[in-house]
This record gives sequence, C-alpha cells and structure tokens, in this order.
Amino acid sequence: MYKSEYLNRVYESIVKRDPNEPEYLQAVREVFESLDLVVDKHPEWEKAGLIERFVEPERVLEFRVPWVDDQGKVQVNRGYRVQYNSAIGPYKGGLRFHPSVNLSVIKFLGFEQTLKNSLTTLPMGGGKGGSDFDPKGRSDAEVMRFCQSFMTEMARHIGQFTDVPAGDIGVGGREVGYLYGQFKRIVNRFEAGAITGKGIPFGGSLARTQATGYGLCYFASEALKKQRNDSFAGKKVVISGSGNVAQYAAEKCMQLGGTVVAMSDSNGYVVDERGIDLEKLFDIKQKRRARIRVYAEEVPGSEYHEGCKGIWGVKCDIALPCASQNEMDAEGARALVANGAMGVFEGANMPLTPEAIAVIQSAGLLYAPGKASNAGGVATSGLEMSQNSLRMAWSFEEVDQKLSGIMENIYNACYAASEECGCPGDLMVGANVAGFLKVAEAMMAQGVV
Repeated sequence: MYKSEYLNRVYESIVKRDPNEPEYLQAVREVFESLDLVVDKHPEWEKAGLIERFVEPERVLEFRVPWVDDQGKVQVNRGYRVQYNSAIGPYKGGLRFHPSVNLSVIKFLGFEQTLKNSLTTLPMGGGKGGSDFDPKGRSDAEVMRFCQSFMTEMARHIGQFTDVPAGDIGVGGREVGYLYGQFKRIVNRFEAGAITGKGIPFGGSLARTQATGYGLCYFASEALKKQRNDSFAGKKVVISGSGNVAQYAAEKCMQLGGTVVAMSDSNGYVVDERGIDLEKLFDIKQKRRARIRVYAEEVPGSEYHEGCKGIWGVKCDIALPCASQNEMDAEGARALVANGAMGVFEGANMPLTPEAIAVIQSAGLLYAPGKASNAGGVATSGLEMSQNSLRMAWSFEEVDQKLSGIMENIYNACYAASEECGCPGDLMVGANVAGFLKVAEAMMAQGVV
C-alpha cells in the first residue's frame, strides 16, 4: 500500500488490532499516505518506534453516564475521553454529544486533533471525547442532569495542565456551562482554563463562538489569493450544515463578498439564490432550535429539499462542508466538478470520503483538509486558555486579529511543507506533514514514553 515498509507494517498491525474502527482507520490511512513522502528520510523514527506510539492513544477512558429524565426514568449513556497525545501540551479537544458517537469516531477525532493543534503553533496536545447522548428534544433540566453526571466522572481526568475539553457537535454554550459548573463544584476551585468555550461572564473569550467558521474563511481566502489570485468576492458558496461552524462561515463569507446560496441540516437542505438571510437563519437555529425546512416555509422564493447529499448538486464556486464526517462522497464531488466549482475547504472533521478527495484533487480544485482549514476554533480555545492564565480579557477585535494571523500562518506552513514534499499546493500533504513533524520532534526529544 505504501512505499515505506515501516508504514505498511504499522498499518497492518492497526488493522489487525482495531478492525472494527473504520473512521479511525480511514484517518490513519490518509495521514500515512502523506508521511510516506518523508518517513524514509527519518530512519530514527523506526528505531524509536515513533509511528507505533503516535497512532496509539496515550489513554482511553470509557464510562457509563447514568441520569434521570423528566419522567423520573433512569437513562444510561456511554461516555468517552481519548487523551491522544500530550507531546506538545495538555490534551485539548472537544466533546461531542450525538447518537453516532463511538470509540472509533472519538479516536479518529483525537488523532486528527493532535495534528490540528500542532498546526496552530500553540502549546496544545490532542484529545477528544463525548457520548452517544442526544441533546436534541431534551429539556434544559435533562441536559443539565446528563452534563453533571458526565462531568462527575470526567472531573478527575481533566485540568488546565492535563486535559482541556471544549464543545463540538451537540455541545454548545448551554452544555459547556453545565459541565463547567459541575467541574467547579467537584474540584472546589475556579480553574477557568480547564474548559474552553465558556460564557463570557465566567472566563470565555470573545470571538470563540465565531472562530471555527471565521477561521475557515480566513484560510480559504489565503488559498484563493495565493494559489488562484482570487477571493470570495462575487462567488456563490454552498455550505453544508447549519450549526455553529456553518452559521459563522456563512457570516464571514458574506462579509468577504460571497453569496451563500444553500445550507442544510440532518433532514434536508434549503436553496436561496438571492443569498441566505442570516438573520432569519440565526433566529431559526439559535433561538427556536427548529429544522432548516422552516427557512423555506418563511422566506418566499427559497426551496427546501429532503435529504442532505443533494446539496452538492447546487451550482456554486466554493463548497464548505461543515456538517459531519464522510458527508460528501464521490458522487457529490463529481457534481461539484461538473458545475464548475473551484475549491472545497473542510469546515467539519473529515467530511469528504477518500473517493471524494480523489475526485476533487484529480480535477484540479483547491482542497484543504479540516485539520488545517477548521483549526480556528481550537486556536481560539488556546487564546481563551491564555486569557484565563493571564486573568484578563482581550477585545473581539484583538482575538479576531490573532485568529486571522494564525490561519494565515497555518496556510503558509501547509504550503511550505507541500513544496518540501515535492507536491506544491497539495494542502492535504502539507497539513499532515507539517502537523506531524512538530509532534514527532517533541516525542523524540522526550524519550520512549
């Protein structure tokens, strides 16, 4: 499979050990394809068992989460925290509450997070966690009881110098607030840097809510400018999803001159050729927590379509997949190519299947993997940790300026690494190699641990 015998041997051992973890294996395969270009230049890695250690999480926590619903019935969910790699800093990564969560998903996310955090240049290792609990349709009281039970187990494993969770799919400001409240109660100290994505009154950072979506557009802008001498101005953009990342990617995209013509949720998608009305979208999603079909019911001239995958057939110049892993397959990628799209930038983690990536890259479209293009969220979490340590708060403009600079630096690091690997402009190779080299250097310096 790979030119490197070392990588082949390690990958075969992973498949043998974890055959029922498809998302994790997919993530490792993709990174190994990039590392195949550099691993033979570093024979010291094999001697130190570096790759074997890199693909194995430092610690995996799995636990039950019992809680009581509003009818007084006991419910039991499964909780996870994968503390993946701490070579360059404390474990850092979000919590995902969604029925699809299992160990494979959390391991793949932790693996990706390690490289993503490395790219930010901030001192953060990689981790990820979550539960198969679904907050949709649950009352605030039920969500609070679940979060308190989840944190009762998690509290002993986290801390500002150990492991710093944050939000992800299904974990927004409400959930982070409940989680932090229980953490503070258990440890009996106001350790603000132990969790990020907090509310502003208790240690949160301005611009954190917008950071992943804004950062995605900052990264895409750099790629468009430096590889196509172009910009968002006058471009039609399709964004999958309608959660936090998608909402603020849409906002920044429009600020940069683009027109968002389609967005989706897990049931279907809406098309509005005049441009999505963000005020209406925010009202539907943030205040009413309603399905996206309501947009078409209330905005004349827009259309609603059942099913998610058809969104990639909407004609556009730029696609920003911001929903979930493997949401775009080869058929969706071919539809984008046929309609003349010029770039795909991932806002979610691993939203394109390997087949979709092959279609996009072979057609010559710009493509950026999520570990680079969606790193703005965790970068701003790192800035939140810095503010907590300093016991001060920066303005929205200060944080946004730092975020923009970080995303520009990530793009430059990815492009430089792609050139060094002999694949100039291949941002997937660049992201994987640039992210890995920093972690590898730290691991080598710290010995066999």
